[in-house]
Amino acid sequence: MSCTNQKPRNSLFRTALPITLIAALSVGIFQQAGFFEPSPPTSADFEPQTVVVPPRAYKYRSDGEFVKGTAPVDAPMKAVVAADNLTITKYQVTASQYAACVLDGGCAPADAPPATGVEIPVTGVSFDDAVAYARWLSDKTGDYWTLPTDEQLAQAAGKRFPDDALGLDPDNKNPAIRWLADYEREARERSKRDPVPRPIGSFGENEFGLADFGGNVWEWTSTCHRRVHLYKNGSVRASEAICGVYVTVAGHRSPVSSFIRDPKGGGCSVGTPPDNLGFRLVKSTRWYAPLLRKLRDTGWIA
Repeated sequence: MSCTNQKPRNSLFRTALPITLIAALSVGIFQQAGFFEPSPPTSADFEPQTVVVPPRAYKYRSDGEFVKGTAPVDAPMKAVVAADNLTITKYQVTASQYAACVLDGGCAPADAPPATGVEIPVTGVSFDDAVAYARWLSDKTGDYWTLPTDEQLAQAAGKRFPDDALGLDPDNKNPAIRWLADYEREARERSKRDPVPRPIGSFGENEFGLADFGGNVWEWTSTCHRRVHLYKNGSVRASEAICGVYVTVAGHRSPVSSFIRDPKGGGCSVGTPPDNLGFRLVKSTRWYAPLLRKLRDTGWIA
C-alpha cells in the first residue's frame, strides 16, 4: 500500500522540482539583467491614487461595429469572468499630473487651456499622448502603467458602463427604422453635451470607488476599433481590427483616431463625437510587471 502511494508523490516531486528550479533560475537571470530594479526613491511623489476592483463576473456590450449581411445590428452581450484584481487610477489623469510630464520632457503639451485654481482632468490629449504619459509614469514610479482595455474599463466602471444598443429587431430589413433610431440617439447625445471639464470628483463614484466615469471626459483605451461581419445565424464571419483608431468611452463609446486631441474638430469614426478626450491608467501588479516595463522600453512590446 505504501509503495503504491509513494509513486504519485515521487512523480509529482520529479515534475515540480525542475519547474521550480527553472523559475528560480529565470528570476535570477532577470535580476542580474536589471529587470527587477528597485523603485526610484522619489516614486511616491508621482504615485497616483488608485482603487482596486475585485474579481467578478459581469456582462457588457461588445465593442465594435457589427454587420449582419449588409445591415448594421447591435453588438452582442459578452460574458466575462475577471479572475484577478484590477488596480486602476481613481480619477482621470489630471492637468497638473500631465503638466509634470510636459515639464520633464516626457509629454507634448495638451491642447487645452491651463487649469487655474482647481484640479481638473487633463483634456486635449491624443492616444499617443496618453501612451507617452503611461511610459513616463512607469519610469518615475518603477511600476508598469498602461491604458486600460475596453474590457478592463467595463470591469472597473461597473453599472456606469454604457450600453449602446438601440434594441431593434436584428432581422428587420427596413433600413429606415435604424437610421431613424440612430438619428434620435445622436440628437439626445448632442443635447447633453457639456464641453467644459469639471473639477475631479464632480461626477461622483461608482460601486467600486471609481470616480467621474461617464462624465464629460471620454477615456482612451488600448482597444482597437473593429468591424465584425456576422452570418445570418449570428455567428462571426469575419472580424477586422482597425488599429490606429481606438475605443474611447464615457456616456457612450466613440472610436477616435489615435492622433486626435479635439474630437469636436473631427476624427470620430462613428456616431456623436466626445465632449473631451482624457484618460486614466491601469497598474499591473503581476510579479513579472518589471519585465514587461523593460520589454516595452526596449521596443519588444508596444
